[in-house]
Amino acid sequence: MNLADYGFIPTMAEDDTNGTPARITAVHKERYELVCEYGYAFGKLKASVYYYDGFEDFPTTGDFVLINYNPSGDSQIIKTLKRKSFFSRRDPDIGRGEQAVAANFDYVFIMQSLNWDFNLKRMERYITLAWQSGALPVVLLTKADLVEDYSTQMLASQKAAAGAEVLAISAKTGFGLDMMKEYMKPRKTIVFLGSSGVGKSSLVNALAEQEIMAVNDIREDDSKGRHTTTHRQLIMLPGGTMIIDTPGMRELGMWDVSIGLGEAFSDVEVYFGQCKFRECRHQREPGCAVRAAIESGELSIDRWESYLQLKREAKYSGDKTGYLRQKQQWQKGIAMWNKQMKKNGEIKK
Repeated sequence: MNLADYGFIPTMAEDDTNGTPARITAVHKERYELVCEYGYAFGKLKASVYYYDGFEDFPTTGDFVLINYNPSGDSQIIKTLKRKSFFSRRDPDIGRGEQAVAANFDYVFIMQSLNWDFNLKRMERYITLAWQSGALPVVLLTKADLVEDYSTQMLASQKAAAGAEVLAISAKTGFGLDMMKEYMKPRKTIVFLGSSGVGKSSLVNALAEQEIMAVNDIREDDSKGRHTTTHRQLIMLPGGTMIIDTPGMRELGMWDVSIGLGEAFSDVEVYFGQCKFRECRHQREPGCAVRAAIESGELSIDRWESYLQLKREAKYSGDKTGYLRQKQQWQKGIAMWNKQMKKNGEIKK
């Protein structure tokens, strides 16, 4: 197995001579699916590295790691290598903290169907997090075969996704798939993001030209989809392109979007430097360029309110510094617990 086909570059691990390079292809709670030079394998985290010390990033789908390869059982994951891109959101289970979604990808395909599921507010969230990830976002308006005229949705999407290409496609008929060829290159990785029923699995099958993903019908009463993908997984297509398919996300809370917000709302922030006062809050201050743009119709009030909403919601998830402090304390607590278990002979390294 040549890991270079999975996007690995030797310089990624040039400072680490110990361990075998591998890539995470799926995560199942505390067990990981891997691919390395020896083929496909499973692995678990080395406790002394990820729990005792507590400073190594927990790997997610798409991560490159170093492992102690075990041909007869689970390999040991000993290090998470530096990421070139990373997508995360606020953890929906606890309401705070960061949940890793995917790593080391080149493009983010943000998928919205042209049926009842079309939602510009959701698209703005995806776009913001996609720009933050370090990869290039592309908006795919799926199920174009279900509508006669999608010009209104196309125009609205192009405004909401300024700087990103917007394509209308149909996995069922093949319409528009040829326009995706520039992204479908060997050794490139693409993350699929979208709600359940948007057609992610159908698109994977259409691009692979074979049925490799199960597909469920959407509910007719509300156009919502049933979850087909149950966990994030990296799929190698016959042409050498890799896709990280993700479960439909009903919640997409902002995390760190310090860069992504400015990229996604560049049409909003362009007015900030034009205000009369440097510390303008864009409320009732005289000479406010933002308020003037809204009043003249250059900037829509909906777009401005979306920006404010995401900025308020993000703020590093309310208190990123506090969260990181709590995370460090939690990791220290885990480390102390593990050390005690090891001392009592109840856990092995």
